[in-house]
Amino acid sequence: MITNSATFVVPGDPETRTGGYIYEKQVLLHLRRLGRPVRLLRIAAGFPDPTPQEIRNTAAILAGCDANIPLILDGFLVGAMPAEHFAQIRAPFVAMIHHPLALETGLSAQRAAWLKATETRNLVRAAQVVVPSPRTKQDLISHYGVPGEKITIALPGVPRPAGPQRPQDPPLILSVGTLVPRKGHDVLIKALAQITDLPWHVAIAGARRDAATATALEAQVAQSGLGGRIRFLGEVTEARLSELYRQARIFALATRLEGYGMVFAEALSHGLPIVSCNNTAIPDTVPADAGALVPTDDVAAFAAALRQLLTDHVAYDAAQRAAHQAGALLPQWAQTAGHMAAALDRATAAVAAR
Repeated sequence: MITNSATFVVPGDPETRTGGYIYEKQVLLHLRRLGRPVRLLRIAAGFPDPTPQEIRNTAAILAGCDANIPLILDGFLVGAMPAEHFAQIRAPFVAMIHHPLALETGLSAQRAAWLKATETRNLVRAAQVVVPSPRTKQDLISHYGVPGEKITIALPGVPRPAGPQRPQDPPLILSVGTLVPRKGHDVLIKALAQITDLPWHVAIAGARRDAATATALEAQVAQSGLGGRIRFLGEVTEARLSELYRQARIFALATRLEGYGMVFAEALSHGLPIVSCNNTAIPDTVPADAGALVPTDDVAAFAAALRQLLTDHVAYDAAQRAAHQAGALLPQWAQTAGHMAAALDRATAAVAAR
């Protein structure tokens, strides 16, 4: 008999400071606070690029899971575990898809096609699918054929600011995102090189997950002569990130793809005007009047948007008010976990009805 317990399967370290891991850690904690006895099962850290041995070990672990206890499977597993191994899973599972892996920036055509085929086949077996945004739901319906009634949207929760804003002078422009091509830090640096006549400094917080990209970005900063104005902070603690949000005057991220973009919600909760791109899920999160959303990879437009917020006090104040208003409406993590709990119940009910 299937119970209301569950097992949350996460590759690698759940304490990793990226949006996806923060989301899953908070959902796990709040499911437990809702009275759900959810167990955390950590598996190989290599996903979404596992070694053959990691695949075999993970397949054996998942095949051995109790058929009466539903699983919540991180999207790295759903996208990168060969479908023949997924067929061995006996327990019903909820797929947690932050964004489809096949849509990641910088993939070879062969890799993208393999991920697309694997995700498609594995999502067919999911009892339910949970996503963080309406855009990701639409991507799964349009590109993967997942039935809409099988998908639950669970917007990420947003913690409230730990204290009042303390903006720095000269203005701090904050960018938060792992150093990978998808985050568009190269575009931000090019845009900043066009507004050197203005006072500002920049902090980029994000892990060096892609060493080649991180090295290229550091070289780009040096070649642009901006070494004294742009700092790469690496992965920062939750307390340090909270402090940076409170010190910042503008949030800027030229990202090329987001399944939701938790950092945008965090910026809104601090009342920060945002400069980003009008692609994927970003317009669902960031109101048009809370800053500026420009075309993807448009360096000139990104620079112009930064310039306006740095020089036009009327425009800045209006964007700040809009950001505060939007931030006040964002959900808390208990609501996010409630949506996941409902998806688990639907998954188990569907299996029980067979």
